[in-house]
Amino acid sequence: MAEESWRIPMLVQELATKVQQPPSRYVQPEQYHPISLRVSAETPERIPVIDLSRLLAADGGADEAIKLRLALQSWGLFLVDNHEIETSLMDDLINASREFFRQPLDEKQKCSNVIGGKNLQVEGYGNDQARFEDQTLDWSDRLHLKVEPEDERNLDLWPKHPKSFRAILQEYRMNCKRIKDCILRAMAKTLGLNEDYFISQFSVKAPTFARFNYYPPCPRPDLVFGFKPHSDAGVLTILLMDKDVGGLQILRDGKWYDVPTNPHRLLINLGDYTEIMSNGIFKSPVHRAVANAEKERISLAMFHGLDPEKEIQPTADLLNEEQPARYRKLKAKEYLAGFYEHFCRGTRFIDSVKILNMDV
Repeated sequence: MAEESWRIPMLVQELATKVQQPPSRYVQPEQYHPISLRVSAETPERIPVIDLSRLLAADGGADEAIKLRLALQSWGLFLVDNHEIETSLMDDLINASREFFRQPLDEKQKCSNVIGGKNLQVEGYGNDQARFEDQTLDWSDRLHLKVEPEDERNLDLWPKHPKSFRAILQEYRMNCKRIKDCILRAMAKTLGLNEDYFISQFSVKAPTFARFNYYPPCPRPDLVFGFKPHSDAGVLTILLMDKDVGGLQILRDGKWYDVPTNPHRLLINLGDYTEIMSNGIFKSPVHRAVANAEKERISLAMFHGLDPEKEIQPTADLLNEEQPARYRKLKAKEYLAGFYEHFCRGTRFIDSVKILNMDV
């Protein structure tokens, strides 16, 4: 419908080549301008780094586990060293992603997320649907693919060029699953739970999505967000960052902090489901992406979720009279519906899931 053309924004990569100023739909209200939301000059401490090999070691793992728990309580995220993913695989995946986004538009649109010219689906190439006419848009495009369960993949939306794309993504997915399981076991143990507690929440229907983010240069990066402030839904996210261009920022104690570029380190951040299951012991961090005036930036986020029918609630073994449940119970599909509604408005759905009169 022509009167609702606002629901399908123009691709930002194309828009960036045509304008000297970002259109008003992308300009944040003045109080939210990235330049107004000052980034702290100094981090209170460095973003935690977890050595995965040491965490899993028979000797020395206890000290790393303590670091892990502190990281998840205070930051909700950490960088990972010694994850055993070949650096060549990580480079190949980012290069393949960049090659995809640099293709002519008609080639990329073979993977388009637009259905029938007027509706957007989650999967595919494009940008996120605008749910409200006055919604402020992000300065980025994306390629969003379901990689698990395997029988639910829509391979028609997977790029055929470069030819190596599918094989590289499949190998990377398997590595991320290994890392996810290792981290979840360690997290459970730090809470005094059975080490398989978090892993047992995943069924064969639990989805994993790969989201390739493309941030084109912006003539006025001080006015826009590459990705507005938000936390992630799901259990945890594994982020492969651009090794040359930064832009990710983390909110902690009311201040924003830059995440430094870290070649071949992964960034792992918790999602809202984990904050709920841990009853607020672990935090789902708010983060955002800022734009760059001169350089493009690419990242790949692997989102690990739960079966849409799975009920999410605080873990019973973490509750007692002094620590009652701080979040109400709801299904994953209900959470996601609320999450996307709030995301478009720039608010957090998890705040509405908290039980009142609880200091979390």
